[in-house]
Amino acid sequence: MIAEIIGKEKVQKAKEIIANGTTFVIVAHVSPDGDAVGSSLALAHFLKSCGKDSVSVIYPNEFPLFYRWMPGAEDTVIFEKHEKFASKLVGEADVLFGMDFNETKRLEKLAPVVEQSQAKKILIDHHLNPSDFCEVIMSYPTMSSTCELLYRFISQLGKTNLISRDCAECLYAGMMTDTGSFTFNSNRPEIYTIVGELIRLGIDKDKIYRLVNQVYSENRLRMMGYILYEKMKIYPDYHASLMTLSKEELNRFHYVTGDTETFVNLPLSIGGIGFSCFIREDPDYIKISLRSVGDFPCQIFAKRYFNGGGHKNASGGEFYGSLQEAIDLFEKALKEFEYKV
Repeated sequence: MIAEIIGKEKVQKAKEIIANGTTFVIVAHVSPDGDAVGSSLALAHFLKSCGKDSVSVIYPNEFPLFYRWMPGAEDTVIFEKHEKFASKLVGEADVLFGMDFNETKRLEKLAPVVEQSQAKKILIDHHLNPSDFCEVIMSYPTMSSTCELLYRFISQLGKTNLISRDCAECLYAGMMTDTGSFTFNSNRPEIYTIVGELIRLGIDKDKIYRLVNQVYSENRLRMMGYILYEKMKIYPDYHASLMTLSKEELNRFHYVTGDTETFVNLPLSIGGIGFSCFIREDPDYIKISLRSVGDFPCQIFAKRYFNGGGHKNASGGEFYGSLQEAIDLFEKALKEFEYKV
């Protein structure tokens, strides 16, 4: 038995919106990760199992190659490539779901299109402090992932019988990736009750792990070696580490979307290191990724210094300036931040 954590009035209102809807659009945050892709595709499969024929999934930009095995991924629409078509889909939708983000700025250039939509909006998310832009907001930061929360929503609807194997694979992928393959934020027993149900539906969890974690390119592996040997800096007094990559370095290794995913986790395998930062120079801004172990609050660090947020042990942010300025700010913040690893 899965505990009913979502308010019954929220579930009922969402149920009515779904029942009355005919044209659905699902959006997730920029640079979609495994939970964003998994939750949005899983929801699309579920809605189709409910008899909804018009269901579209839109992402602001491309997602990594190692998530494209997920059933339904081939039918998604990338806003930055097909802006007019994606805008038309949003404009025609009478129901719009937001998955795995807490405010529309996480949609970047897709944000104004979503904000102007007249569709009934439902948010399913597990980040702190959701903004009030939806008729129904299901936001529970204690959840391991948006995929876990989506499963619970389906369960409270009394419709787990409509979870197909394709839907289950997407749900598991999101839960697995957002917990670092169940290595953090994953101590609650009910997580494994849900995993057991997904296995019962026929997923091959070992295969999903391989598809996500063991299909990288030679360039990605060489870049990993480079960043560990040449670019990793350790701050022993603060039990912290920093790795950086410039645009020139990314180009040297023929970077494609997703190549640096999980890099930020690597220094945490060093004894005595409890806080890791990865700074990447993107075309429009500097991307900040933060990870920690124990009680070090990444999300507070991200919010205070890098206009970001997230979860206690996994957060991110952005910086508008040079790569060196971002590095300088990190080192300054490390010295003045009152929380210690």
